[in-house]
Amino acid sequence: MTNYIDANAFKNMILCANAALQSNIQAINELNVFPVPDGDTGTNMGLTLSNAVTELNKKEFSSLDDAADCVASALLRGARGNSGVILSLLFRGISRRLKGMDSAGPVEFSGAMCDGVDAAYKAVMKPAEGTILTVSRLASAAAKKAAEFGADVDGMLECAVVAAEEALEDTVNQNPVLKKAGVIDAGGKGYCVILTAMLQAFRGEFVMSDDPSAQFAGSANVFSGLNPEDITFAFDTVFIVNKKAETSIAPFRAYLDSIGDSIVINEDDEIFKVHVHTDIPGEVLTEAQKYGTLELAKIENMVTQAEQQAAGKKAQSTDDLDAVEKELEQSSEPAEPEKEFGVVSVCAGDGMADVFRQLGCDSIVTGGQTMNPSTEDILHAINCTNASTVFVLPNNKNIIMAAEQCIPLSRKKVVVIPSKTVPQGVTAMLNFMPEGAADEITAAMTDSLSSVHTAMVTYAARDSEFDGHSIHAGEYLALLDGALVGSFTSISTLFKELSWAIDELNPEFITMYYGADVDEEDASAVSDTFKGNFPDAEITVINGGQPVYFYMISIE
Repeated sequence: MTNYIDANAFKNMILCANAALQSNIQAINELNVFPVPDGDTGTNMGLTLSNAVTELNKKEFSSLDDAADCVASALLRGARGNSGVILSLLFRGISRRLKGMDSAGPVEFSGAMCDGVDAAYKAVMKPAEGTILTVSRLASAAAKKAAEFGADVDGMLECAVVAAEEALEDTVNQNPVLKKAGVIDAGGKGYCVILTAMLQAFRGEFVMSDDPSAQFAGSANVFSGLNPEDITFAFDTVFIVNKKAETSIAPFRAYLDSIGDSIVINEDDEIFKVHVHTDIPGEVLTEAQKYGTLELAKIENMVTQAEQQAAGKKAQSTDDLDAVEKELEQSSEPAEPEKEFGVVSVCAGDGMADVFRQLGCDSIVTGGQTMNPSTEDILHAINCTNASTVFVLPNNKNIIMAAEQCIPLSRKKVVVIPSKTVPQGVTAMLNFMPEGAADEITAAMTDSLSSVHTAMVTYAARDSEFDGHSIHAGEYLALLDGALVGSFTSISTLFKELSWAIDELNPEFITMYYGADVDEEDASAVSDTFKGNFPDAEITVINGGQPVYFYMISIE
C-alpha cells in the first residue's frame, strides 16, 4: 500500500464516500430532532457531495491539487443547507492546503484536514459544539497527531475515523437539543460515513458498482453492503416531464411524500425531473402526467440489484439520464444592471411566490423545507436580477449559509437578509425601500425581522420522543418560532392550544397562509376560529399553496 494520496486515490475516495453517503441518507435524515417531514441533513449532504462526483467523472486529473480543487469548487456551488455548506467548507480548506501538490503524505493530508476545520469554524457565526464541527475538529486533530508520531496514511485516516466515531457518540451529551431528543448529531453522522468510506477506499476495501447510472444525484441507489430486506421501497424511479404552462407541481410534491422516500425534484420553467423510491412506479408516472407530458423514465428494482451485487455480479441497470440532466442546467451569466437594487426570495408555492412578486421581488428561487436550494440555484437567480445590488431573502434558517456563499461568487453586490421564515421574508419586503441607500435598506429589512412571530402547522413524519413528549407519526404538529407547541390528533384541538400560545404575543395582525393540502373552506374555518379568539386583531387569509406546511401564520 502506498503511503501517499495522489489524484486517482483522492478521486476514488470521494466517489466511494458519495456512494456510502447516498446509501445512508434516510438513516441520517431520521436523526433530525423534530419529526417534521424535512429530510434535511442526509438529503442536503447527499446532494452536495453528489455534485462533486458529477464533476469528478467528467475528467482525469494529473495532480492531487487539480482533483481537490475540482471537488471544492463543485461542493461550493452545489452546497445545500447548513450541513452541505459546512461540508463544502471542510473540503475548501483541504483544497487550499493541497495547492501545488501532486500528492500528499500523512502529514500534508492531516494538515489539510485541519485547515478545512479552520475554514468551517471561521465561516459559522456562532459555532455550536456537539455538531459536525466538533466531529470534524476532533477527527482532524487525531489525524494530525497520528501523522506527527509517524503513522502512515492508512494509520492516520484510521485514527481520524476512530476519533470521529467517539466524538459522534458524545454529541448527544454536548448539545442540549440532542440530549433532550436522545439522538446523535445528523451532520456528524454524515461526516463519519464519508470519512470511513474514504479510509475503506484507500485500503481498497470499498466495493462500488461500476454502473454509472447508479450515481444519480441524491439517490440512495448504492448497493454495496445493503441487504435486500433493508430496502424500504423497491423501485428507484427517475423521470422527466415537460411541464404544462402555468402549472404548479406543489400538489405532486405532497403526493410523492406520501408514497415514497429519497425524493429529489429539479424544476425549471419548462421541465421537471423527479427521483423517488416507491413501490408503485406505474401509479407515480400516471400521476405525473396530470402536470405535463412524460418524456423519459428510468425504473430499477433495487431489491434485485442488491441481490445481484451481494452475489458479486454486476447489477443490471437502465442507461442513465445524465444527458437529459444537462438540459436543466441554466446559464449564470450576470444580467446587466438596469437599476440599483433588486431582491431574490426563496419560497415554495405559487401563492407565496405571487405574494413576494407583488411586494417587489425580482426573482423567486423555488425551495424551502424539504427542498433546500443549492448555492448554484440562488447564484443563478442573483445573476439574472438586473440590479447592481441584490438582496437575498433565504426565508429558512437552513438556507442562510448557502445564500451567503454567493457573496464572493457573483460580480454583483450581494446582501443576505437573515430571514428564517417566510413570514419574516414578507415583513422584510414590506420594509424594502429602494429609494434609500444600501446600508439603510439593509438595516430596515434586518431590523423588521424581530417584529414578526411565525407559527407553523404540519404533521409528524415519524414517531419521536422530544423533551419528554411522545410524538406519533401522522399527528398534527404546531410550532411557534421554532419551538414545539404540541402534537395533536385533532386539528381543532391544535388550534385551540396554538391560540393560547399566540395570545401571549398580544397580536395586532395575523396573516394565515394555507398550503397545497388545505382547501379554502377549511382555511376559512380556521380564520373564523382566530377571529373569535382575537377580536381586536386584523386577520388576513392567503392561499400560499406551500407544500409540507398546512398553515404558515404570521403574528405581529
